[in-house]
Amino acid sequence: MLVPTRTSDIDYAAIGAWDDRTLYTFLDEAISESPEAPAIRGDGTDVSYAELGRTVSTLAAAITQRWVSRHDVVTVFMPNWPEAVAAIHAVNWAGCVVSPVVTTYRRAELSFILAESGSRVIFIPHVYRGFDYVALLSAVLPDLTDPPVVVVVRPQRTLPEGFYAFDELIGEQLRMDPVGDASDICLLLYTSGTTSRPKGVLHSHQTIVWEMRSIIRELQLGAADSTFMASPIGHLTGIVYGVYLPMLLRQSTSLLDVWEAGAAVERIERHGCRISLGATPFLRGLTTEYERRTEASSLRVFICGGADVPAELVDRSSRVLNCLVTRTYGLSEMPTFSISGAEASLEQRVHTDGRPVSPAEGYVLNGEGGIGELVVRGPELFLGYLDSALNADAFTSDGFFRTGDLVAIDDSGALTVRGRMKDIIIRGGENISALEIENYLHEHPQVLDVAVVGYPDPIMGERVAAYLVVVAGVSGSSIDIGSYLQACGLAAHKRPEQVHIVADLPRNASGKVQKQLLRGAHRGASA
Repeated sequence: MLVPTRTSDIDYAAIGAWDDRTLYTFLDEAISESPEAPAIRGDGTDVSYAELGRTVSTLAAAITQRWVSRHDVVTVFMPNWPEAVAAIHAVNWAGCVVSPVVTTYRRAELSFILAESGSRVIFIPHVYRGFDYVALLSAVLPDLTDPPVVVVVRPQRTLPEGFYAFDELIGEQLRMDPVGDASDICLLLYTSGTTSRPKGVLHSHQTIVWEMRSIIRELQLGAADSTFMASPIGHLTGIVYGVYLPMLLRQSTSLLDVWEAGAAVERIERHGCRISLGATPFLRGLTTEYERRTEASSLRVFICGGADVPAELVDRSSRVLNCLVTRTYGLSEMPTFSISGAEASLEQRVHTDGRPVSPAEGYVLNGEGGIGELVVRGPELFLGYLDSALNADAFTSDGFFRTGDLVAIDDSGALTVRGRMKDIIIRGGENISALEIENYLHEHPQVLDVAVVGYPDPIMGERVAAYLVVVAGVSGSSIDIGSYLQACGLAAHKRPEQVHIVADLPRNASGKVQKQLLRGAHRGASA
């Protein structure tokens, strides 16, 4: 039985942020009020809310009758397919906890997550992007003392013993009413684990429902706003805004399972999608594709977060897409702390990560020169880590969550992320923000993408290295980063002493640069 590992210090129900509505409450209402409206839109076929409702009820009954009880964890290890949407809703309908996992994880990560969470069932594709997930699970299950049952979507051959076909479960004549309370844990998110093993983040119906209600308010979203989602549903953005938000709006979701900018634009325009959210690579790709096509976008709002968002990209995308492009700041533990809403100026949207979403609160801890670690709390704050031992260092004595992010807050209350505490390069005792250097390099006309890391040095402790993705025809010998940064006024000790031209930067499924891989390359070379 999964329960919160810590409780909020504030009664958010008393101020109207939390109520007794659950995620399945909104799905049930959408099914009743808009049965023939499309819930999921694909390349060829749509799934109506009535059809989705039947599948969800049947699947919830099937797993409850066989394998799960209320509060159990069920893992959804799936790409952005319609079956994944049904599985997620069915797990919540059954009163269980959804644990979405990005499909890029392999044996080490998956074994850890399944063991720690005690997952009772896992939904997987048979084959996705040429990779055999049945073979992966066949290798993982012996690692576990109490392995989950495996449900396979779109099986391509006879399944091993103990593996069950998704279509067989939804073909049964079973139904059940939804189960659970708003205070129940409904979502177990594993952080991307860019520096260590993933942490299990606990959310309730109340925290997730408030997250969506507050964004609907801030961006003035309505019933005409259908969603396009390319972020994987194994990530916070994908599941909350690609699966859950559409049912609050009684609208459809159009999911893309393999990112390709041309396919994304075609899907957006075919379905008239008006909302999308994603990290920098998605926004940059869409903007470049619309520029190439010289056609208007049907998008009304694009929310960009989850990775560093260059000011120049927000400015350019706002003009090319002719829609509200806004930066946001959040994390798995606090989905949206700040955003520039519908009334914000272009200048604020370009140059800041927005203001706190009321009644969320935050302040800068141990700030020097106006920059320090951001600590936060609010109705959407998570309810602790699954491993409760991790809570002790994660919260201040007054109940605020320590984000580990360095921010500056201006006189208007808008914050701007300046870097991560663990993304500080210490060169000869001087602290250097990698993000500061990256922001300058993003402005270079020949630079498409950039990551700055520290590398070990026996004299200085660390020195600065820059990894650049550059325009075609540019080489390391023809791009003078040092002179450019000098002209920008950047101090000499901050200028990269190594510059690497690469085809792409390594990113995880949520779009964040995996800097530990870049640092690891240096450590390996110096060993």
